[in-house]
Amino acid sequence: MHLIDLITRKRDGGRLTPAELRTFAAEYAVGRYPDYQVSALLMAIFFRGLDDDEGFALMEAMLASGGRLDFAGLGKPVVDKHSTGGVGDKVSIPLAPLVAACGVAVPMMSGRGLGHTGGTLDKLEAIPGFNTRLSLAEAKAQVERLGCALIGQTGEIAPADKKLYALRDATATVEAIPLIAASIMSKKLAEGLSGLVLDVKTGSGAFMPEMDRAITLARTMVGIGERCGCPTVALLTSMEHPLGVACGNALEIEESLEILRGGGPIDTRELTLALGAEMLVLAKVVPNLGEARVVLEARLADGSALEKFREIVTAQGGDPRVVDEPSDVLPRAPERAVVTAQRTGFVQQVAPRVIGRGIIALGGGRRTMEDAVDPSVGFHLLVRPGQHATRGQPLAAVFARDAAGIEAGKACIAEAIVIGDDECTPAALISHRVTRAGVEEL
Repeated sequence: MHLIDLITRKRDGGRLTPAELRTFAAEYAVGRYPDYQVSALLMAIFFRGLDDDEGFALMEAMLASGGRLDFAGLGKPVVDKHSTGGVGDKVSIPLAPLVAACGVAVPMMSGRGLGHTGGTLDKLEAIPGFNTRLSLAEAKAQVERLGCALIGQTGEIAPADKKLYALRDATATVEAIPLIAASIMSKKLAEGLSGLVLDVKTGSGAFMPEMDRAITLARTMVGIGERCGCPTVALLTSMEHPLGVACGNALEIEESLEILRGGGPIDTRELTLALGAEMLVLAKVVPNLGEARVVLEARLADGSALEKFREIVTAQGGDPRVVDEPSDVLPRAPERAVVTAQRTGFVQQVAPRVIGRGIIALGGGRRTMEDAVDPSVGFHLLVRPGQHATRGQPLAAVFARDAAGIEAGKACIAEAIVIGDDECTPAALISHRVTRAGVEEL
């Protein structure tokens, strides 16, 4: 098969067959197609799209390009969660051990930073020694032993997607709905799940800023999951401003630990509980969302969720002292500065894309696939949209590795946080719930 034929046909609005997509995924996974041609095909798909059958075929092709986890005989439900990506979104880190502490197996497979958004793997690797590169056999053994593993996509799982994931980031084709859906679902369905919960971000900081496109993405992924026999639920959640207070890898680990201790920012805690409740209901541990929240809050209160995280950190080679002494264990930026309000008024916006780009400028994210990440840098955001602020009030703290970083961070905050005269109402944290039955506005 000549890839140029697929590029030409998709460029001109034609369809690709399941057999062609299977061949494409298998051949690209082993390096038989050059990145420049695959980039052209990605751009053609970005502009021309894929219909539902093409998208499902691409997902199946990427899934078939690698191995799968098999939890048959485990004796407990296996459920995972995935977020489409945001700024300050550290929910996977407290969520996985919390749900595992409730008796559900959670093979949490996550990614690295993509575009302006942070990556769960980069955050976990801020913990000294933490190894996210487990093989399938190692991940399966840990889930069987502890009920949870926090891992990256190995070369064994959907290798075609692993290569495409990085190439999409480098070729400005991240936002294409069929590519997002196929990428996410090929990885998740390789985990041998009995249920999947999706956190689909919408708003100015999301890959899908428009509500209608976010709903389309959610319905597409729910449809794929159900078509494959994996019950799937999606929540649409706001990324009109960063989630929580901490933005930056080590800083977000600290906030995750606050959640596991039963505290933390209200929005981070609420989203963790909402997603966790959906996971417990899909796992059939409890009959409804209300009872699920009671169970989750009990596991936070009795310390079992925090202890589960300690077990996971220890098992994956991390320093378990991070649980009790995070400030002594996590990398600390040598420079810190506080940015204050220059006027009195109402916070109009805390722009997540600007914050995300600011973290990259500080060295906490990637401009290219090869960039190293400084886990110590980032921001603490001390105000939210709709909040009243007075002149001289702290708006944010900047954590940087040098004086130049401090100045770059201050400039980022000055652009991201806008104060005006008008009162404003922030967007709801969770706006819609999407299931096989349809779309429910909350």
